[in-house]
Amino acid sequence: MTDTLSRTESATVAAPFEASRLLADQLQQLHVDLIDLHLQGKQAHWNVVGKNFRDLHLQLDELVDAAREFSDTIAERMRAIYVVPDGRAATVASHSSLAQFPTGEVDTGETVDLITAAVYAAVGTVRRIHDDVDEQDPTTADILHSILERLEQLAWMISAENRVAGRSIPRPISH
Repeated sequence: MTDTLSRTESATVAAPFEASRLLADQLQQLHVDLIDLHLQGKQAHWNVVGKNFRDLHLQLDELVDAAREFSDTIAERMRAIYVVPDGRAATVASHSSLAQFPTGEVDTGETVDLITAAVYAAVGTVRRIHDDVDEQDPTTADILHSILERLEQLAWMISAENRVAGRSIPRPISH
């Protein structure tokens, strides 16, 4: 007889956390939106033209890197809780919550508005799913906090290109 367990023998092992269907679907939606945000940021990066081109070009690379890292983090978390992520192009195209980015050259001012809207669409997904995710899996909710914080920071920085002090909406709260 050996000291190792065969596949048919049982041992006392804590059961792993497994995502519910709801949690799986919510994380899949965020995964798709983050992939699309990465792709839209790159499309904008390649095709933006106009005033402040270089600054925006570099900001878009920063957004692309963050969105790509976040989609990978979400996909790896999904695998850790026994969910299979789907990041195929057809899935992203048919399930993204983000509005489609235009083709061709896009002026810097319009690019700022379009990319800011795309970032806030992804932020909207995070905020919409957060409470359900937190209830089911606080560890995953912690990941969402990091994503939310960085995306909102990037949206603020990018949108500032088009803001007019004291006149743009949303209006800042002053003390």
